[in-house]
Parts: sequence; structure tokens; C-alpha cells
Amino acid sequence: MTEALSDFLSPDDLQSNGTGPLYVKLRQSLESAILSGKLAHGQALPPERDLAEFANVSRVTVRKAVDDLVKDGLLSRKHGSGTFVMKPVSRLQQPLSRLTSFSEDMARRGYVTRSEWLARGLFHPSSNEMMMLGLKVDMMVARLERLRIANELPLAIERASLASDILPDPAAVGTSLYAELHRSGNRPVRAVQRISACNVSREDAALLAVPEGSAGLAIERISYLESGRVVELTRSLYRGDAYDFVAEMTLTDG
Repeated sequence: MTEALSDFLSPDDLQSNGTGPLYVKLRQSLESAILSGKLAHGQALPPERDLAEFANVSRVTVRKAVDDLVKDGLLSRKHGSGTFVMKPVSRLQQPLSRLTSFSEDMARRGYVTRSEWLARGLFHPSSNEMMMLGLKVDMMVARLERLRIANELPLAIERASLASDILPDPAAVGTSLYAELHRSGNRPVRAVQRISACNVSREDAALLAVPEGSAGLAIERISYLESGRVVELTRSLYRGDAYDFVAEMTLTDG
């Protein structure tokens, strides 16, 4: 344990550098280790007792330093499991005027994307799906639920519903739903999005690797074909620490 701690923490530096509070020095050392990658995303932080003994500081000092890093989103406490390193997130700006898929948007930024499928298949529609998608009583609905990941960082959970005649085989969807819809001639041409703030539930927080109750962005998208038919109902949950949605406005008369 001592050898592992020495990879990112120097007791001599903590005790000798400057005159500031020890918890600030410890916080800076831990932050530097996270930002440099010495402490990797998902890695468990050593217990407070071990940190205190190695750095020759009190457990109160360790707790204050860790508390600060938790508030800044660089560490996450998981009840009963410990404290874990959170990968620093670069905020992404998503324009609201462009109708693109997650895969297309990330590819434009040069990100490597992948998805983890949580569920997909054909189901009997809910009353809400029947109403929103304009389904007849005997029609099925295709549901796609997946975790969207860019550069190995989980960014969003997408839950999409489409009529079965639009997407008869959900398993045919690869990286991009819109690519499959384009192939079948059913790619939407316009959409209405509603964005609201939310707190991430325990289940979704585990998927997005954020603390339970973290700020999130809940987005409902209703997409339309050129004919006016609703083609897609998607409810997505984005990490609030990773996304800024941007709208451009122009001045009009009156």
C-alpha cells in the first residue's frame, strides 16, 4: 500500500511546501494525480486511515481534502463501497438548430463512440407510445435503450420508441439509429425537443458513473418525416456536467 501511495503522494512535499493548510496541500496533490492520470477514472481511493498514516496528517485533514474533491466532481463516494476517482469532463456544446444523431455529433468532434445496449426489441406499446407515435391498436413498437459512450466516458442514456413498420428489426441498428433510418428511407427531417433539469436516479447514476442525485438534462425528442408522421420518440438523459445546449437567436422586427 505504501508503494502505491508513493506513486501520487509525497509526505515530504505536504509538510515542507509553503505555509497553507495541510488539507489544501493534500487536496492539490490528489487533484494533480487525478488530472495527470496517476489516479485513473474508476480507481478506488485508498481509505482515509491509510492516507492519513502515509501522509502523516489527521483523518480530519484527509476528510476535508476529499470533501472538496467530491464537491468538484473529481471524486465520488459510493455508500458501502468507498471513494472513487471521476474522470475530468470537458464540457460539450450541442447546438439546438441541427438535427443530428449522437454518433454523428461525436464523430464531428473526433470522438470515438460506442454504445452498450441495455434493451431492444419489439413490444406491445404503452398508451403514451400509442398516442405519441399515432399507432393503431394492433401495431407493435420498437424500443431501443442504450448507454452512449464517447472516448470511454459515459455521456447519455437514450430510450427510443418507433413504430414497428418504421423499424421492424431493432437488432439491425448498429452504431447509429439515424443511419438505419436513412437506409430505409425513414430518416426524420425535423424534430421538437424539450429539455428540463433533473436529478439522476440511483440506477441511471450507476450507468453514467456519476453520484446519485447529480444534475442531469432530461431531453424528449419527437421527430417527424417529411409527410408529417411522427417517426421517433426518444427520451434521453445527459450528464449535466458534460453538456451545454446552445441556441442561436437573431433579432426580428416588432
